[in-house]
Amino acid sequence: MTTAVATQGATSLGAYLKSKTNQIAAALPKHLDADRMIRLAMTCVSQNKDLRDASMSSVLRAVLLASQTGLEIGVGGQAYLVPYKNRDGEKEAQFVPGWQGLVDLVSRSSRATVWTGAVFEGDEFDWALGDRPFVRHRPAGENDESKLTHVYAVGRVNGSEYPVIEVWTKERVVKHRNKFNKVGNRHYSFTNFEMYARKVALLQVLKYMPKSIEMQRAIAADHESTSGNPTPFIDGDFTPVEMLNPADDTAQDVQQGTPAAKPELTADEFAASLPKWKKLIDDRKQTASQIITMVSTRNTLTEDQQASIRKIEAESTGE
Repeated sequence: MTTAVATQGATSLGAYLKSKTNQIAAALPKHLDADRMIRLAMTCVSQNKDLRDASMSSVLRAVLLASQTGLEIGVGGQAYLVPYKNRDGEKEAQFVPGWQGLVDLVSRSSRATVWTGAVFEGDEFDWALGDRPFVRHRPAGENDESKLTHVYAVGRVNGSEYPVIEVWTKERVVKHRNKFNKVGNRHYSFTNFEMYARKVALLQVLKYMPKSIEMQRAIAADHESTSGNPTPFIDGDFTPVEMLNPADDTAQDVQQGTPAAKPELTADEFAASLPKWKKLIDDRKQTASQIITMVSTRNTLTEDQQASIRKIEAESTGE
């Protein structure tokens, strides 16, 4: 049986987190400090009764996860402390990154930019994929979640000619949630659907963006909030999240504090993949830049290999 915050009181939680200051500080990037992270967590707990009933160890775990990503809980939509019930019916606090936090992590890398939007009834909205992908959105001022029709995300790797675009209808988002949500109506999307929907589209685009270790941890933490399978935590021994969702084709192991080296794509591997990439380009499902970006998240491509992929596109489009 865990010790709940409600039983011990906010003072006990504050003292408990304070006793873990060194552990929190060790997980934080240089621009943040442990005392601030503790204060932010305490503010969230004080504002939510269910969080006040959560175990102190789960609050610490959430703070450590937030610290590893460098996102501040409850600040500017970066991240949230969300209450859940575990399989034993006990309340726990869970760290959930917000879409604004994911956008911020991409911006910090200075290697790409991403953004996301929500479309409502009455908005002017047009988009297309293919070899000239684009999104055009002129909001009409509506923001009632019940009138949301689409969400979209756009990403652009520095130096890329075209953006990576993902557009989902509201219905598709709901189907996605129904398929992957393992925590039922406890999932935060039932109280903040727009935030969830925008993040779903954004996560698809992030597959093609360069990823820092902080981004990989944030994505893994977001997966936890849906799967209901948290990283094991024993008081005094925190095992950090260091892998993306294994079902994600961009998953890769990383060392603590250092991204895993990307293996060079061999000539045989490259030759075997070319027919698949050619079909994607010919069918206008991917551009050469998008394919290069996707492959580069896992392997290192030589300049000649990149040129070969671009040549396929040139021959396909006649340019």
